[in-house]
Amino acid sequence: MVEFITMAPTSGDGQYVGVGNYNSQKIVGWTASAERIPTLEYIKRIAQAAEKGGFSTLLLPTGGNCLDPLVVASSLIHFTERIKLLFAVRPGFTAPALFARQYVTLDYWSGGRVRANFVTGGSPAEQASDGDFLDHDARYRRTKEFIQVFKRLLLEDGFDHEGEFYRLKNASLPLKQYHRPVPEIYFGGASEVAKKVAAEEADVYMMWGETPELTKERIDEMKALAAQHNRRLSYSVSFQVVLGETEEQAWANAEELISRADPNTIQLKDEESRHSDSVGMKRLHRLMQSSRDRQFRIGPNLWAGLTQVLSGNSIALVGTPDQVADRIVEYVQLGFDKVLLRGFPHLEVIEAVGREVIPRVRERLRQQQRQEKVAQ
Repeated sequence: MVEFITMAPTSGDGQYVGVGNYNSQKIVGWTASAERIPTLEYIKRIAQAAEKGGFSTLLLPTGGNCLDPLVVASSLIHFTERIKLLFAVRPGFTAPALFARQYVTLDYWSGGRVRANFVTGGSPAEQASDGDFLDHDARYRRTKEFIQVFKRLLLEDGFDHEGEFYRLKNASLPLKQYHRPVPEIYFGGASEVAKKVAAEEADVYMMWGETPELTKERIDEMKALAAQHNRRLSYSVSFQVVLGETEEQAWANAEELISRADPNTIQLKDEESRHSDSVGMKRLHRLMQSSRDRQFRIGPNLWAGLTQVLSGNSIALVGTPDQVADRIVEYVQLGFDKVLLRGFPHLEVIEAVGREVIPRVRERLRQQQRQEKVAQ
């Protein structure tokens, strides 16, 4: 059965997207351009709503505008009971042995509810602002070595490692992870080197939503790459969600999301996409540009309008709960066993998804299973 993931908006949240400095608030030296600032109380409410609504996992992102995911995860374990906390880590910003100790500590205290999403990074400017100046392919080689060392630390004691980026002598952890042998490794990336790393080291390959045709090409390619290494991966696809009681209302709600978008924000996003070395970001940008004359509609209930102002996961499912559930089932049929859903404002959207969409998807999948058994 499919698992549902959502994300905590640790860089802020609101009703409108791309508003620039709209309602900007100063938070202890950090300016958040958001209507809702990511207080502990707000992120706690989202985590609890996700748990109640049937989501299995909460992704805690990383980035220059995000609160630290490790710190957020360490707080949320006290306010949740079942939901897994998938926190992002950027190899290169911390040593693998230090991260492994942080991971097993959280894993132990949470009763085995944490997972790691290894994020290589796709913005040279953002990487440089944090002191990382490696080129694109070198960053992915470092990520691969980081994951390999992380796995060894969870499985071995007193080992030596000599690599391109890391050197360890007599390495061990004071405790191992709650679940053996190793947790699922979440990873994403659309470049050739990223896909190679995923095929060799990842367990869950994470993709941003695109059209069904483009998505099928990518998942088929990844299945073939993984098979070359005698491996089978789990696959996750990510979408924004915009709901309405009718399809017309849903599209009106989608347009309302970007109705206050700052032209400067749109221009800056366009420049960022053109100069980024993120292949995934460029793919979404091309989809958005090619659909301008169709009001950014790229398929049934599929919208690229948010790509004008968002990086990363920006393709939206727009429609009634029944329509959105139908589209999700179509992507599950392509081979995805995990679906990441989010929206604006985040709390209300995931509450609605948990109430109106997730039950519909599960019932449709159960019906399909019953029909398949009858046909056998």
